[in-house]
Amino acid sequence: MNQAWTDRFDGLISWVEDIKQRNGSSAAGLYILKDSQVVLEHYSGNHSHEKDAPPITARSQFNVASARKSYLGLAVAYALHDKCISGMDDPILRYFPEYDRPLYEGTTIRHLVTHSHGLASNMDGVIFREFKAGTNWAYRNVGVDILTSLIHRLYGKGFPQLLDERVFTPMGFSETGWRTESNEHLVPIIDRKDEPPLSGLEKNSDGSEKNLFVSAREFARWGQLHLQHGKMGETQIVPPEVIKLATSIQHSPYTDPSLPANGMFWYTQDIPRDKSELGERVPAGSYQILGVTGLTILVIPAYKVVVAKMYNKRYNYGGEHYLKYLREFSNQVCDLFS
Repeated sequence: MNQAWTDRFDGLISWVEDIKQRNGSSAAGLYILKDSQVVLEHYSGNHSHEKDAPPITARSQFNVASARKSYLGLAVAYALHDKCISGMDDPILRYFPEYDRPLYEGTTIRHLVTHSHGLASNMDGVIFREFKAGTNWAYRNVGVDILTSLIHRLYGKGFPQLLDERVFTPMGFSETGWRTESNEHLVPIIDRKDEPPLSGLEKNSDGSEKNLFVSAREFARWGQLHLQHGKMGETQIVPPEVIKLATSIQHSPYTDPSLPANGMFWYTQDIPRDKSELGERVPAGSYQILGVTGLTILVIPAYKVVVAKMYNKRYNYGGEHYLKYLREFSNQVCDLFS
């Protein structure tokens, strides 16, 4: 890494460290690629607040929580490319005829991948309709669960297995996976600073649970794969059409222009939107996704930049105003490269 680049990022590193302290995260990481080169690699803290917890290193793997949706999104894009799904506007009932027809009527693949499906579930897991599909936006995991089941039904395997065959193995990923057993490189999740951390492990590795762990460098390479339209070096790993499907805007037009724009779960930038997690200074064509553990992957094609920001504390800093800090981070990154 060039020292000039490192000095340039002092302010951004200070911002990341400040939020780490305010939010009670025990760990932070910041990994930036520019023109396919590593220009910043920063790690701080420990795997937890517990005494003798190991320090964060390049091999440390963070639970990416909802950022796993970007991986599911690529699997859905593959299903479209492979003609397993005939189109974005296919009704879900075509693939799940056993579903309650009145409840799911009018709900499509497009609605599920853009958070515009209008389905929610109560405390007992009963699914109900919150609004008519395509008319509004709400972050609900019902769509994720349906699409996870759909990929398994279409391919006879979970989407992690599909991606392992088509992406992770060709990319040489060894620090990315749905973990069911502990190892020394996995970073626990901090729920409350004064309580023991959560392992983040689950019983299954089929994508149905939130146990995807990724190192900062492989998280950044995941973003880089998208930035380079599925190509790494001279090798075309993912068809460019699949990447385009995943990262371009897919939702139907909203009457409310403040609602976020989405690709295949990615938050995408066309015009600045008040309820988007992308700041107003982020160029059009950029896309980002985050997890409840505070981490973010930001891709800025206009600047050929990928940023992986890592934390391990549940819930983003700022409470109801967390969007302010997400937008502030992406704006600061853009100020460095604009």
